[in-house]
Amino acid sequence: MLDLLIRDAQIVDGTGAPARHGDVGIRDGRIVAVGEVADPAAKTVDAQGQTLAPGFVDLHTHYDAQLFWDPTASPSVQHGVTTVFGGNCGFTLAPAAPEQQDYLTRMLARVEGMPLEALRAGLDWVWASFGDWLGRLEGRIAVNAGFLVGHSALRLAAMGGDGIGAEATPDQIDTMVAVLHDALAAGGLGLSTSQSPTHNDGSGQPVPSRGATRDELVALAAGLRDHPGTTLEAIIAGCLSGFTDDDVALLTDMSVAAGRPLNWNLLGVSAANPDGHRKQLRASEIAAERGGRVVALTLPQAMKIRLSFLSGFVLDGLPGWRDTMHLPVPERLRALADPAVRRRLAEGASSKEAGMLRGLAQWDRLVVVETFAPQNDDATGRSVGEVAAARGGEPFDTLCDIVIADELRTGLTPPLTGDSADDWKMRAKVWQHPGAVIGGSDAGAHLDMMCGAIYTTSLLGRGVREHQVVTLEEAVRLITDVPARFYGLSERGRITPGWHADLVLFDPATVDHGPERTRYDLPSGAPRLVADAHGITSVWVGGVEVCRDGAATGALPGTVLRSGRDTETVSPS
Repeated sequence: MLDLLIRDAQIVDGTGAPARHGDVGIRDGRIVAVGEVADPAAKTVDAQGQTLAPGFVDLHTHYDAQLFWDPTASPSVQHGVTTVFGGNCGFTLAPAAPEQQDYLTRMLARVEGMPLEALRAGLDWVWASFGDWLGRLEGRIAVNAGFLVGHSALRLAAMGGDGIGAEATPDQIDTMVAVLHDALAAGGLGLSTSQSPTHNDGSGQPVPSRGATRDELVALAAGLRDHPGTTLEAIIAGCLSGFTDDDVALLTDMSVAAGRPLNWNLLGVSAANPDGHRKQLRASEIAAERGGRVVALTLPQAMKIRLSFLSGFVLDGLPGWRDTMHLPVPERLRALADPAVRRRLAEGASSKEAGMLRGLAQWDRLVVVETFAPQNDDATGRSVGEVAAARGGEPFDTLCDIVIADELRTGLTPPLTGDSADDWKMRAKVWQHPGAVIGGSDAGAHLDMMCGAIYTTSLLGRGVREHQVVTLEEAVRLITDVPARFYGLSERGRITPGWHADLVLFDPATVDHGPERTRYDLPSGAPRLVADAHGITSVWVGGVEVCRDGAATGALPGTVLRSGRDTETVSPS
């Protein structure tokens, strides 16, 4: 007898093959029959002609902390994701000695936008090694979750306080490699690192991984060769500003040393700047010529971010803003009410030193997307310029007044760009490039800035149905089989007999996502941005329903994915 039978589904199997009508039978967490299935089942679900697809695979999340208080990985699971990969950008919670826990907590809060009070309330830190940490999640999660080993934690484990800013000695590099071996043997899926100039710790100093030399990076990458099913993830300066020849050589050398593919985050694609992404994708072409494989993660939708004077993230990068943005909230409120401080902040934001952030100084163009004080009811959904004109004030002064009334919680967003039909067409071409994979949601991070978990429903609703730049079958392949094969994920990512029954049932006529909104459901009541999924009926992990009509069922059938057991080695070639 089957455990579950899903009848009358339009099956899109993840391979890109045309959809076909049929049934799917499941037993012991595996798909055992596809097509016309007559076997009796303990439970039967009538799909009513909706689309049944493999569960979506998200390669770039930061759910490392959230899974301890939210084992469902919301809102990703609501958007059809059944497998998540964490530990990206060099940031992990393990390995961690007791004296390093506070530093790691404050680093995550600063660089990944996780509320510090939530991290302190939600993590008990009852682990030291990477294996200990993975064991804490075993049997306690709704989704499948695998984790890379973060370079910053490795540096602290090998170098102690010297891991922050100091160049590692050869002996310290050897120690780091040994700790990495232990973590990979325990199930770590690979190595992640960051050399990004935007990644700073809780004190504003470069995160530990930024102190690494090329020799250190290549030595750590080479450590992966001894561990099947591992991979590389890296962010360097050129990911943001454009790759130099040295950048491409570094990424290639790491891939070749490891004998593994390397992915980087995040490739932006815009019809207004078609040469931008083409120059970045040359890294893939050059690496291939040298025996490596370098692949960009890219999102299907235009990137929409929310700014907040409460977190100050991004805003504190404006010249002269850092000290003000890092004041305690009561002092920050008083500072923002001071005309002299306002004048100094406005001048700094519009100065040449602001660089690529200078566009934020066009305060009148910022859109007020969420307010909290009754006196700001007139501002919600309008640009700062419109509100200033109605109130008879200057844009920056009006913005400060709005923010103060909301006790800094106001949600602000720059005007959305990159969402035209031409942009969608150009992005669709990039999805077919061998040097690009859809991913990069950052789900679980930057909780006051964005909700990256919407990328799956955005692709299906906007890319497939609205703009018609990709077929439904191809879109499903791009967010299931392609990322699964890239990471060597064993027997996941397709609907085929013998494979794991990670599935999502949705209505292609309505699948989409709702607007971002603030929800106060983190530990200690801290806020985060979420967005509802539309048209997702059910999500199964290992044949067990974990989400129905947007609500978690409470079931925890997820697997902690371990290298070599749940993944296979993927060659760069």
